[in-house]
Amino acid sequence: MSEDTATRPPSEDRPPRPFRQFIVKMHGRCNLACRYCYLYEGPDHTWRTRPAAAPAEVLRHTADRIARHARTHALTSLSLVLHGGEPLLAGADTLARFTDDVRARVPAGCTVQATVQTNATLLTHDRAAVLARHGIRIGISLDGGSAAHNARRVDHAGRPSWPAAARGARLVADHFPQAYAGLLTVADPTTDPVDLYESLLVLRPPALDLLLPHGNWSAPPPHWGGARHGAWLCRVFDRWWSAGRRETRVRLFEECLALLLGLPAATESLGLQPFDALVVETDGSIEQVDSLKSAYEGAAETGLDVFRHDFDQALRHPGVAARQAGPAALADRCRACPLVTVCGGGHYAHRYRAGQGFRNPSVYCADLQLFIQHVAGRLAGDTPGTRPAVPASLEGGTP
Repeated sequence: MSEDTATRPPSEDRPPRPFRQFIVKMHGRCNLACRYCYLYEGPDHTWRTRPAAAPAEVLRHTADRIARHARTHALTSLSLVLHGGEPLLAGADTLARFTDDVRARVPAGCTVQATVQTNATLLTHDRAAVLARHGIRIGISLDGGSAAHNARRVDHAGRPSWPAAARGARLVADHFPQAYAGLLTVADPTTDPVDLYESLLVLRPPALDLLLPHGNWSAPPPHWGGARHGAWLCRVFDRWWSAGRRETRVRLFEECLALLLGLPAATESLGLQPFDALVVETDGSIEQVDSLKSAYEGAAETGLDVFRHDFDQALRHPGVAARQAGPAALADRCRACPLVTVCGGGHYAHRYRAGQGFRNPSVYCADLQLFIQHVAGRLAGDTPGTRPAVPASLEGGTP
């Protein structure tokens, strides 16, 4: 990760924050071929050289490393995310066994909150029952709650994935609501935001993650410019805020409100809380989060693996240290911004510029300013629909 190490911030006299979220690649392939996928269609191709499914030996070592980290840092809880590719390709029983193994190894008093993130096309009643029985919550990735919204989510033969995905989502909502973690959707400014949001409500998610599509200054996201993504989020926020009741939790909105109120909160897109997640790939490689792979080949690599290294060594990696340094890791312009404690500089991967690394404002700087100011206005009781002006210098331009 050469460009990251070249731009790491000054070291600070504070210990690193231990990892609390462990994202384990149970299967490195996917049964879908989504046309916009940054992982398989992006600049990083390291997945091609790794085993499809994580071997039993990798999973045993990973469970042991997680348990050691929990013991070393006296963790009382941790998050275990079973990921892919499509993790259900590894089999629901494999996911259950691995989760049980992690829980058996962590010290007494440490709670393991397990979630599988799936495209839902392979969910059946029996598979969902296995996951629920072993205390694994089910998160589902969709572009929206209709076939039209999911037109770009196709299988390798070009067939639409929506019929199977819809069946899977409804199965969980109808029969395993206690295991339903919610939906993950990427913002698309070409869609009607209220229509898309309401289509997702039909699937009765207890929570909703709205993510900005990955992109950076050297490879801008699709339909970028004019703070279109920020305006899209503002309209969804207004629909959510004005509902009169909480129809579902929207993490981005709740975290933004908390940060505006001075409460400790953070997502990958907001806030200054130290980064505390890592990834274990199917070959046992220890990596930073997948979103970095949208920047350049090898951006997420650390050179470490679960066979030879513990997770404390990953805490000392320059890329991880940069993401735990708070304001010290930010561009000068970000540190001087009055919104910095809420924005946090935006998602780390979205700050990348070739030749300069990650010490830049987010490519979504204008969008985040618009969104945060809008939420602040609604919180303060401004007229619904008020749209703060976007600085002309940020209207899709270069910082």
